[in-house]
Amino acid sequence: MRKLAHLEIPRPSPEELETLPAHPITVVLDNIRSIYNVGSIFRTSDAARIEKLWLTGYTGTPAHRGIHKTALGAQDTVPWESTGNPKEVIEQFRKKGYTIAALEITDTPMFPAQLQPAHFPLCLIIGNEVSGVQAELVEMADLALEIPQFGAKQSLNVSVAFGIGIFDIVRRYRALFHADELPPLPQPLDTLPSS
Repeated sequence: MRKLAHLEIPRPSPEELETLPAHPITVVLDNIRSIYNVGSIFRTSDAARIEKLWLTGYTGTPAHRGIHKTALGAQDTVPWESTGNPKEVIEQFRKKGYTIAALEITDTPMFPAQLQPAHFPLCLIIGNEVSGVQAELVEMADLALEIPQFGAKQSLNVSVAFGIGIFDIVRRYRALFHADELPPLPQPLDTLPSS
């Protein structure tokens, strides 16, 4: 085994990425106060190849240079839009037939591994670092997805929680549908690329 050099890692170019289908998941970020968390979520969203990020409430946008420190260019590869009102965005996706899911601890938890084909496409709500998803947005959701936790703390950093949650959702989606109908997974390279 050896670590791959940066140029050996298979990945689509930004131009190729625009032609590839995204996983049918859109994400609403509501009132994320740390610009670095937002940047990290952009980067993870690129890796998970989601449809779009909606930046709502006072969530910062890529106009803020701080996002670029953690997004590392993903602000240019992940479609995004900014609006003050998360409720309007959520209602828009409900009308389009999306299942609305809050990543939150509730009295009726569901785990990403329990998602079924009918749950896709999915609109995932991510809330504030301290207070989580607003209660009124939880009430708008069809279901609440929870990340099992086994320690004394009952929360994770929002960008960490998003990373765990979104990859569990993507894995579940890919398991539910035939591989030949999905965007391809990267394949290891047999040789070094020619320079």
